Amino acid sequence: MFGWRRNLFPLVAAAAMARGAAPPPAPYGALPTERQRIAQENPAFAFVHFTVNTFTDREWGLGDEPESVFNPTDFDADQIVRTAKDAGLSGLILTAKHHDGFCLWPSAFTEHSVKNSSWKSGRGDVVRELADACHRAGLQFGVYLSPWDRNRADYGRPEYLTYYRNQLRELLTHYGPIFEVWFDGANGGDGFYGGAREKRKIDNATYYDWPTTWAIVRELQPQAVMFSDAGPDVRWVGNEKGFAGDPCWATIDATGMFPGKADPKILNAGTRGGTSWIPAEVDVSIRPGWFYHEKEDEKVKSVAQLLQIYFESAGRGARLNLNLPPDRRGQIAPRDAAVLREWGRVLRTTFARNLAEGALAIATNTRGDDHNYSPERVLASDAAHYWATDDDARRAELTLIFPAATTFDVVRLREPITLGQRIDSFQLDAWIDGAWREVAHGTSVGSQRLMRLAEPVATTKLRLRIEAAASPALAEWSVFALAPATEPP
Repeated sequence: MFGWRRNLFPLVAAAAMARGAAPPPAPYGALPTERQRIAQENPAFAFVHFTVNTFTDREWGLGDEPESVFNPTDFDADQIVRTAKDAGLSGLILTAKHHDGFCLWPSAFTEHSVKNSSWKSGRGDVVRELADACHRAGLQFGVYLSPWDRNRADYGRPEYLTYYRNQLRELLTHYGPIFEVWFDGANGGDGFYGGAREKRKIDNATYYDWPTTWAIVRELQPQAVMFSDAGPDVRWVGNEKGFAGDPCWATIDATGMFPGKADPKILNAGTRGGTSWIPAEVDVSIRPGWFYHEKEDEKVKSVAQLLQIYFESAGRGARLNLNLPPDRRGQIAPRDAAVLREWGRVLRTTFARNLAEGALAIATNTRGDDHNYSPERVLASDAAHYWATDDDARRAELTLIFPAATTFDVVRLREPITLGQRIDSFQLDAWIDGAWREVAHGTSVGSQRLMRLAEPVATTKLRLRIEAAASPALAEWSVFALAPATEPP
């Protein structure tokens, strides 16, 4: 997991010394791979749960649903993607096959797919239409392929793995670039299983032979990250309520974990100093269920709820995977779409203006007194350039002095994660009535830490007090005013 950067560090340091500049800090602890670093630059995207369950009003199908039941009346991939984009989401992951085994693409390896449905007389391909719509709109596209299949007669036997991997290859070779592959941990139980109608149990520690399956993803989509309880690239956050732990370390010791088996508490918080960089992903639905149900039309989460979810997921260094289930037309329902548009507007407006721009940044320590690591680097929002301290300075203070009184209620911090997660804790103080007053504190920072203050603060000076396991480095310190929200009727 440490990647090529750690091997490159001695060469970079030697070059810096040769030209009289201070060498960069040595990387600390587990490090992200390049694909993980890129993934964490896109902290919020959409989940789309859509299959026969949408038409049977179930959450989990049994696998005996006739193909003809899948028949959206007005499927509109562009409307789904446009709704996700309006919400400010950077990509979309489709449930290409859920536990019921029905495939949303015309797979060559099963008859249980859209090719035998009523929709478009069997000539439709949901995966194709959504992938193409994403590419047109500039969104990333990903796939969910359930390991559990309640339709297949051979599920639980070795030959099922050949079937499953053949389908994975179809999805990874026919639909363009894939940014994430989602492997669910649910597996084994009651099902149709080709007419057997029985309960099947598998040893999820050994049956799937995950390393062989993961190798297919690495071969065909090397830039895609893989999700499961234990990674290998992104881990489950341990709940489906929409929040990451506080702290939520990007590192974890994944020994003994695999899809379907992991301690939710450990997944939620991560492990400080863990052996692997496997950041959390928060999966949550805009509705109580994962699939569309008309009875839940009045239970869509509000803009305020989505804002809280964002600050407690993406704002804690995790990735937010927000489920948007299409209705029986094959579109995002009007109430959902209205809430998502307003939520996206609030976030765009909030983060459009960094109120720290123009401030003076000073620090108690700067690495080698070198301008390359000067405090003003935190105002540039550029992870490639950062403020850093000397190696022996594990505690440091950074102060922003504003040209005039500034009012804000949101603070964003970012570490340069290519150097690892270095900061252990921090306190934020505001200069109020002639004295410093603590207004926020926290532990993990990582790729992004957002703090939403209880009330707006007006001040001319802010101070950040940092304690770190290795010399601290900070790529961004920004402040914002949260835009007012209007709940759709």
